Amino acid sequence: MTSLKLKVALAAIGTAAMAVALPAHAGKTLDTIKSRGQLVCGVNTGLAGFSQADSNGNWSGLDVDYCKAVAAAVLGDASKVKYVPLNAQQRFTALQSGEIDILSRNSTNTLSRDASLGLHFAGVNYYDGQGFMVPKGKITSARQLRGATVCVQSGTTTEKNLTDFSRANKLNIKPVVFEKVEAATGAYFSGRCQAYTTDASGLASVRAREAKDPTAHVVLPDLISKEPLGPVVRRGDDELFAIAKWVLNGLIEAEEYGITQANVDTIKNNGDPQVGRMLGSTEDLGKHLGLDKEWLARAIKAVGNYGEIFDRNVGPKTSINLPRGRNNLWTKGGLMYAPPLR
Repeated sequence: MTSLKLKVALAAIGTAAMAVALPAHAGKTLDTIKSRGQLVCGVNTGLAGFSQADSNGNWSGLDVDYCKAVAAAVLGDASKVKYVPLNAQQRFTALQSGEIDILSRNSTNTLSRDASLGLHFAGVNYYDGQGFMVPKGKITSARQLRGATVCVQSGTTTEKNLTDFSRANKLNIKPVVFEKVEAATGAYFSGRCQAYTTDASGLASVRAREAKDPTAHVVLPDLISKEPLGPVVRRGDDELFAIAKWVLNGLIEAEEYGITQANVDTIKNNGDPQVGRMLGSTEDLGKHLGLDKEWLARAIKAVGNYGEIFDRNVGPKTSINLPRGRNNLWTKGGLMYAPPLR
């Protein structure tokens, strides 16, 4: 075989291999969503403040509001969402298989998940860290958990972080592992474990929702990991990936420019060129995403800006009582920094 023929053959093999590696439905999800008239969003089975259904099956939470914002941007109606509750073991498989369009379920962006699962993280909607909850009493630091039994859910970064933390600090922590989060929290509150570990936001949620007396339990100040949580789409769905990313960026940018759920209709003509671009009154950014010019205005009108979403679902005035902290805007000492919409 000549050198030229060999190069052509190798290139063909490489192209075929790439085609096999691409996920099913590549690039077709957005068309499917539009023809279906509904966004299918994977969410937590029940995490107060992030995604939880009431007795009537109505979903609410920070992650749920993101799904509503995407539906408003793409379909013009925030109610056109089907919520699929998924546990930690199910979530990525459900996305890979096409059972859901977007995963919006407190999932940590890590190298292995981003590079090996055929998925793309669309950004960070909550900067978190892993912590510990213990009964109020003698333990005031995670480093006092030497030899302790700690309840943890399997199939999560939490389980691996706990093992790393124990080894690094020679604590000989004894993990008590459960497949379902409800089983892990139930075991902790029944006294089977001396501590329970998950993301600090999850600890606040569980304490507010499940503890008979929330004041009897303390979330320790130690954070043993970085947990940047955010929505996920399939790799190859470039159109949906762009929309998922820029809806999140738009909600963050809206807070920075003072665009709220209440004033979105009136502020669009205030003369600020950036506000005009974002809301479609002076420029049409939607055309770059395959949407109309009012895509972001609809999303904000449906759920508010990022700050409003945070405050309504998990902020200091809710039972979850989380401070903005690192989830504040970059202009206010936090990490929320969106690339410019222009």
